[in-house]
Amino acid sequence: MAKEKFYITTSIPYLNAPPHLGHALEYLQADVLARHSRLLGKNTIFLTGADEHGAKIARAAQAEKKTPKEFIGEKVNIFQDLLKKLNISNDDFIRTSDQKRHWPGAQLLWSKLAEAGDIYKSFYRGLYCVGHEAFITEKDLKNGLCEIHKKPPESVEEENYFFKLTKYKGGLKKIIESGGFQILPASRKMETLNMLEEIGDISFSRPSKDISWGVPVPGDTTQTMYVWPDALANYITALGFGSSDEKQFKKYWPADMHVVGKDIMKFHTIFWPAMLMSARLPLPKTIFVHGFINMKGEKMSKSLGNVADPFPLLEKYGAEAVRFYLAHEVSTFGDSDYSDKHFSDIYDGLLVNGLGNLLSRMAKMMSVLGVIPRPEEATLARYPIKKSFNFLLGEGKSWSFEETSPMFLADSALWPAYQKAMDSYDISSAIKNVWIFLGRLDEYIESYKVYKMVKSKPEEAKILLWHLAYSLASSAWMIKPFMPETADKILSAVGVAEDSREPWTKFSAKEIPHLFSRIK
Repeated sequence: MAKEKFYITTSIPYLNAPPHLGHALEYLQADVLARHSRLLGKNTIFLTGADEHGAKIARAAQAEKKTPKEFIGEKVNIFQDLLKKLNISNDDFIRTSDQKRHWPGAQLLWSKLAEAGDIYKSFYRGLYCVGHEAFITEKDLKNGLCEIHKKPPESVEEENYFFKLTKYKGGLKKIIESGGFQILPASRKMETLNMLEEIGDISFSRPSKDISWGVPVPGDTTQTMYVWPDALANYITALGFGSSDEKQFKKYWPADMHVVGKDIMKFHTIFWPAMLMSARLPLPKTIFVHGFINMKGEKMSKSLGNVADPFPLLEKYGAEAVRFYLAHEVSTFGDSDYSDKHFSDIYDGLLVNGLGNLLSRMAKMMSVLGVIPRPEEATLARYPIKKSFNFLLGEGKSWSFEETSPMFLADSALWPAYQKAMDSYDISSAIKNVWIFLGRLDEYIESYKVYKMVKSKPEEAKILLWHLAYSLASSAWMIKPFMPETADKILSAVGVAEDSREPWTKFSAKEIPHLFSRIK
């Protein structure tokens, strides 16, 4: 039987400036979902890439006295370096400047829209924001400035090709309302429906005399394809759409999930599906819309210069710590504020003094007793966790437990709560549940003074240590999508092979360095 497929993408970042922590967030979120999918046995493809055309790139290159090709060549290396250093498991990387791989598919998509009668030429008069690389309206301005980029837009009047988006508003509304095209979270679905009411046809090209750096419009070299038919097409061109071999496209399209930021939601929840409807291609199944990482309450922006650079964090704390922070401390779908102090506090509190110390204490106690065999069934419930606590179930719900053994909690409570969160793509709640559980294990050691029992009641201590080792091994499997290297180290420390799943019959301590170094 063929494996169930899972095709997931990030948006493709614009290469006018180096990456910031917001890019790392989107990479991490998609990576967690891709790794989790692979653990479930799905045939997974994870795509990311780079949006390399447009006026902003040309102007940025000119400012550095470089050709656009030279400019993007340097910038794309930085983004690919971030993927590598953050341990992102993408299977592919598509570049819109790739004339062999991307251009044929982007132009074929344009031709299909034209064949459907949905491309027409007209004069356009509007406000163009170079920061957005898009036309904006008066509603997007505050005191005459773009609300995000804090700069006035340019007044533009030119002849462009347009796409008949209005032709597909009714059909798109029905499929969104029915859930056939899922938008997460639900609040973004309602936001999309509201935007859909007001939206009109959209400009689809720019004069090549103004933007020469891009994909030429098929049959009209005086016009360059605008960002929508160019950049959005990456999701299908990467699969071979428009090539001589579309086998991969037919196998993996439609995408199961596009992971995007809320600032480009409209383009993915309205423009892109309307284009696909026109081309008579299946719509992606889910659009996952994440929020922003803010600095002092304001969106990080390359234009404003208030960005957090992920590279120093990776250098100082390591990829596993940065991955943990982005998953645990950043809201999955909402906005979150970042500060260096907060990162340091989380690193020390939850990683060094939390998981790291817990594993070190465990391994030390286990090493005294040697092999820890599975206890007899009658003894498994002898030492329950005494303190009640809650697991997060999303939507403001929680699940309370008390007087229950750690092994029972791991199997019957933590796993279901974790999987419920992952099934709804709430990755922050999923990893928070694991850390809630790990915190109870620390308290468990103290409540029974296990370190004293190791000497005074070694056989009884083995029962508690079995629970602790089992709980840590179970937790390791749950954090594999989030912190793959840490997960494997935990399994190794309790004597379990990296690919070993239950049933575990015994545990034994293996000495390893502390998981997280103290940072001065």
